[in-house]
Order: sequence, then C-alpha cells, then structure tokens
Amino acid sequence: MSDRRLVALAGQQNAGKSTLFNLLTGLTQHIANYPGVTVDKKSGRYTHAGQTVEVVDLPGCYSLTSYSPEERVAREFLLDDGPDVVVNVLDASNLRRGLPLTFQLLEMGVPVIVALNMMDVAESRGLEIDLAALERRLCVPIIPVIGRKGQGGEILRDAIAQARHTQPATLNYGPLEPAVEDLQALLADEPALRDVSARWLAVKLLEDDSEAERLLTERLDNPHPILDRAHRLRAAAPGQESAADRIARARDGLAADIVATCITNTKADHVPISERIDRFLLNRWLAPVFLMATVWAIYQLSIVQGYELTKVTWPILAGFRNLAAGVLPDAGFLVDPQIRSLGLWMVDSANTLLNYVPIFLILFALIAILEDSGYMARIAFILDRILNRFGLHGQSTLPFILAGVFAGGCAVPGVMATKGIPDHRARMATILTVPFMNCMAKIPLYTLLINIYFPDAKGLMLFYLSTITVIAALLVAKLLTTSVLRGHETAPFVMELPNYHLPTLRGVAQRAFDRTWLYIKKVGTVVVAIAVVIYVLLQFPGVPAERQIAYQDRAEAAITQFYDDLAGNPHRAAVPDQAALIDLVNVYTGYKSARLNAGGRAAAEAIDERIAERHPAFAPFMLRSREADDKAAARALRTLASTRTTLRREMRSDKIESSFLGMIGRSLEPVTQFADFDWKINVALLASFAARESSVATLGVLFDQDDGQNQTLEERMGTEQAAEGRTALSAVALMLFFALYPPCLATVIMVRVQTDSYRWMAFSIIFPTALGLGVASAVFTAGSALHLTGLQTMTAIYLLGLGALLVVALPKPWLRLPGQAAREESP
Repeated sequence: MSDRRLVALAGQQNAGKSTLFNLLTGLTQHIANYPGVTVDKKSGRYTHAGQTVEVVDLPGCYSLTSYSPEERVAREFLLDDGPDVVVNVLDASNLRRGLPLTFQLLEMGVPVIVALNMMDVAESRGLEIDLAALERRLCVPIIPVIGRKGQGGEILRDAIAQARHTQPATLNYGPLEPAVEDLQALLADEPALRDVSARWLAVKLLEDDSEAERLLTERLDNPHPILDRAHRLRAAAPGQESAADRIARARDGLAADIVATCITNTKADHVPISERIDRFLLNRWLAPVFLMATVWAIYQLSIVQGYELTKVTWPILAGFRNLAAGVLPDAGFLVDPQIRSLGLWMVDSANTLLNYVPIFLILFALIAILEDSGYMARIAFILDRILNRFGLHGQSTLPFILAGVFAGGCAVPGVMATKGIPDHRARMATILTVPFMNCMAKIPLYTLLINIYFPDAKGLMLFYLSTITVIAALLVAKLLTTSVLRGHETAPFVMELPNYHLPTLRGVAQRAFDRTWLYIKKVGTVVVAIAVVIYVLLQFPGVPAERQIAYQDRAEAAITQFYDDLAGNPHRAAVPDQAALIDLVNVYTGYKSARLNAGGRAAAEAIDERIAERHPAFAPFMLRSREADDKAAARALRTLASTRTTLRREMRSDKIESSFLGMIGRSLEPVTQFADFDWKINVALLASFAARESSVATLGVLFDQDDGQNQTLEERMGTEQAAEGRTALSAVALMLFFALYPPCLATVIMVRVQTDSYRWMAFSIIFPTALGLGVASAVFTAGSALHLTGLQTMTAIYLLGLGALLVVALPKPWLRLPGQAAREESP
C-alpha cells in the first residue's frame, strides 16, 4: 500500500467543505489559483495511519457540467489528477439538494466517501437519518460529521486510509438507459479512454456536454462516429423533454426516493429557524434596511477602523524604511545615488500596498462571517434583480461599497472582494467598474478644485461627484457586458438560501489570514516590475546639464556661506570637508524627522540623548544651547539645510518636467487641450497613476513659486490657472476625468491578480483613459460653446446621466440577455 494519498473534497457551496478541510489539515494549508482561472486552489496535508495525505478542496459546485469555471475545474482535477479518494461533503439537513452531485461522482468510478456534515443542524430540524440504509442505497461509506465542532474528523481520516475501489451504485435513467448503454459500449472499446469512466462519459455526451466532446476530440484520432451516434441518440430521446432534462429529472427523482426512504422528519410542521429569520431579513420593507446596516457595518469596521489600525502598522513600515535608508548608500547634498533612490522607491511602493493589510484582515474576516452565516447569499438575492439590468450581480454590491460608493473607500479591497461573484461576465464588469468609485485618495483633488472654483457650492458639487460615479459605473457596466464582455461566460443563475450558521472563530481567522497572505504574495511578484517602470519614467533622463550646473553653483555658494558663518567658531573642526558636511546635514535631517514624529517630551529627550551619544561632534549644531558658538553653528546649519531643501525641491520639479513622464505630459497637450489640460495637469494625472494622492502632491511641486512660499496651493494654483484663462468649467472637466481615470498602481496590480491577465490589466488602463478624456473633452467643448458656467455644466451632465440610467433600468420585455430568464424565474 502506498504511503501517500491524494484526496479531493467535493461538494456544493455552503455544505461545510471549508470547515471540513480545516478540520482535516489544520494549519498545513496552501492557497493558490488553478492555472488559467481565478478559482481558489486550496490544498493541505496531514499524516494518519502511516500515510501522508494531501487534501485538495475543490471549488464548490452543483454538478460536473461545463456551465461554470468552478465546475470545469473540479471535473478536470478529477479526470487529470486521479485522486485516490473523493470525499463528497453533503449537508445532512438538505440531503436531496446534494445527492445529484454524488450520483455523478459515483458514475466517474472514483472511490467515494460521503461525509454527512451538519448532523447537528439536521437533528435540530427533527431529521432522523438512517445511516445504514443510506449506505446500502449508495454502496459507499457514510461518515457523520459536525465540521464546525470538530466532531467526526478522526473517523473520516480512518475511512480515507481504508478506502478501496469498489463497485458503486449506478443510476438507472429509465427510457434513456438503452442509449446510455449503447454509448457506454462504444466508449469502453476505445483504448485511449480506458482511464475515463465509460458510463460517466456516455451520460455527459447525452447531456450534450461541450467539454466531454472536447475530451473525445483530444483523445481519439476519429471521434466523429461516437459523436454522431450521441447526436442521433439525443435526437431520438422519447417525449418532449431533451435528453439533458430527462437525465437531470432522473437524478432528482432518485434523490427524492432516497430521502423518502432514509430520512424521517419528526418536526414536519415545525418552521425552521432559518426560515423564521428570513421572514424578517428578507421582508420587502425591512430587507433594504438590514442590508444597508450590514454594508455600513462592513464599511465602518474594515475601511474606517482598518485605516485607524494603519496608524499602528504604518510606524512599523516607516521604521523598515528608515532601516533600509540606513543600509543603502548615504544621500548626497543635492543628488542621491541611484541605488538609494531606487531602493527607497521600491520600499515606498511596497509599504503603500502593505499598509492595506489591516484593512484586508478585517475585510476578509467580515466576508468569511457573511459567507459562513449564510447572509452573503441573501445580499445577492436582494439586489440581483436590480443590478442584473446593468449586467452586474447581487454580489457586486460589496465591492462597490468597499471601493467608496459615496466617498472614503478604496478600490483595492473592492477589486479583491469580487472573487466571490459566481457569474464570470458580471465579475469582470464589476472589476472594471469598481475603480470608478470615490476612493479616499480622490478626495484631496476634489477638495482642492472645489475650494478654488466652487466655494459657494461645495455641498452640491460634492453630492454630484459622490453619486455621478455610481451612475457612470452602472452605465459602463451595461456597455461592457453588451460589447467586449458579451462573449464571456454567464452561468445560469441559481439562487440558494443556505441555513444560517454561527461562524467559528478558527474558520473565520483561517480564511482571513489565508486570503491576506495570498494578496501579499501575489502583489509582491508584480509590484516590483511596475514600480521600476514608474521610477524610470519619473527620474530619467534627469535635469539638463546646464541647469544642473546652475543648481550646483547655488549649492556651492550655500556651502561657502556656511563655512564663512563658522569662521572662528570652534565647531568648524567637526566639518573639515564637504564629506563631513554632507554627513552633518543627513544626520540633522534624520534628527528633525525623528523629533517631528516623537511621541511626547520624553521621546524627544531620548532622541536628543541618542544624538549626543552617537554624534558628539555634531550635537552642538542641533541640540538647544545657550552658548553663543552653539547658537551660531545651529543657525548656520539651519540656513544651509533650508537652502538644500529648496534646491532639492526645485530640482525635483525640474526633473519631473524634464523626465520622460514630463515630456509625455507636454506631448499630450495637443490631445488634452480639448479638455483644457495643460502639461502640468497632465503630469499630475500621470503621476497619480502610482497613487491617487500624488496628484495633489505633484501639483504642489509644479505650482510652487519663489515669491509665494506663504500661499496655500489653492491660492497659488488658482492665481496661475486664472492668469492662463482657465475657469470653473475647466475644473469640471478635470474632476469628471479624474472620476473616470484608470485605477491607481495598487488597483491595477489587483486587477491583474484577479483576472490573471495582463490583457485585462492593460484594458483597465486604456479604456477608462479614453472614456474619461472623451467625456472631459466633450463637456468642456460643449460647455464653452453654450457659454455655461461650471455649476450649470455639472448639473446638466448629472441630469443627463441620471436620465440614461433610468432608461437602461426600465424593464424591456422584448430584450433579454443570456441567463436573464433564469434569473427572473428564480424565487
């Protein structure tokens, strides 16, 4: 007997598969994605009875058809990897729903063990299950378990260790049985199909399963005789029903018969507690209230409180940056070594992403609670009918909320939260429209422009901006699902309301940590490459040589003045040359930064003591003293440091203007002029791709003035823009573009992770850019032609968007998209 076994956990969603997986494997788990799809591939190991057992948790599915990626992934694993045992997890309180999948697993010919989970729920509902009778009907071991309480795990491990190939029960398909046997005989004679169950494959061919036909095409030199025979047998199926419908009805009929003979309901007139809860939570009037309360709680706990936790984690990340800065080559007076600049850029990029970790931990824990409790399915039930009119799904709600439906969210967790959307087309539409929401990083630019151009209409403009993005997202989702996403799969909508369960602390924590760690690993593999590209575009080719010489001359003059100020001062000996002077300035810069972030007087005094201990020669230049020489040295250093800061800021502005990104900004002016964007606005928008906050920070550098150091950015930017003839209409065009602008670097990386496609990552950049620029140009051009003010233009755009939304949302009985009929017929 082999000392290694491969075990697959198969079952429907909400049957407790994940809980059972955790019970078997404990902490030895690994999560990835199946190749080519974003379906979770979760595996783990345990040792029992001298065997090392690898457990793979297959995606939850209702069948082994080809309707959804989850079903295809599960089936391909069973066919290609050939597990030694399949543990079929069934919900004991809803056995009839899960048995059709069991029949298909039995037909595949793999050793099957049925883990009858949630036995406590079945008992509470008055269901008495005759396990011996059920075992006789299915001809496979039946193991009762209560996964969330940890009961039955050891018995299940014993059954896995002892599992053998047996002859399982097979389903008789009545009038179709001769056709099944006919095809089965043909398939059994093919040597290339010996590793596939002939009966299972025969049934799939009668169901007109495209993946089964593809399997034949790949395995056989000439599959047409069998395919033609299957086609004729399907066409000759008796009655009005299709062969696939007859097969499905046969499975359901046998499931009903097994339930009737093996289960006794002692509380037939008792209303289950889940149904009683739903009478309130799904009430026509109360359901929206409960939903909004739930969404508000998730938003508050994950986004708001998560950002509060970043106040604790950010100092740790900042400390890591300081550590990296200490290891890297020291900063120069004006220009830092490239390895230092690039190294700190990489650390800053990673820190930006790692700063989301507290949010993700809370978010994924809350999502796990919603999933395990059963309320996540209710969210989809409540909103699916409305969102479906725009090509979205009920479960698109949570991603939009997390991304900032009104203001203050973040697109990164919003995109992450799309993983649970079962409809691939709707999931893709959600991923591509989530970045339209008003994340917190967009608010600074909105605030800046509103304060400059709409000081008397701040409230109205914020209302427009906070809601027009939702309108845009819904309209764009409709556009995408009827165009570029039209050919994408849309699984038949199956609305299942599972029983309510009390989530376990271990299960919630396990999934929260697993999903967060998956984010950290995957983002870490992509962020390096993209961060380097952005760095190169912003840093090179650098400041032109003639201006570099001018900056150097000013720096030399400042250094000369510093030494002149120290003439006759005994502290002059601490800086005998420029190398020592640069060390002094760097120590002083670090000292001022540490003092600025010091948490109280005691911490500040500790920093002073550290400086006196580590840099005794430099201490008089920094620490407070009444000695005249000390004061003079400190004053000279402050003047030099201030000049250095000014020069470095000017060089940074010059470098941006001269960089590839700056040149791109100027080269874009012939296109962006129709939206009234000059090169500075272009550079700010390009820089904001790395992080939305960079837009305002870049504008602060670009609109810096020698004679305006005491002016706010609003004053500086407003004065210069007004001098160039830009008005509130220009601001409206810019805000609309920013609302539709491509997602930031972190979100783009997450789009790549969630879609597993560089093509869709590129689309998420190119399409919003074209859309935003088109809208901004049209708005500015039309507003200028009609001589409208900025507020009048924004009002007109808002009303037009709202009207388009209502037109699209109105029911159209003459037009139905694929899958819509199934949705409308679901209860």
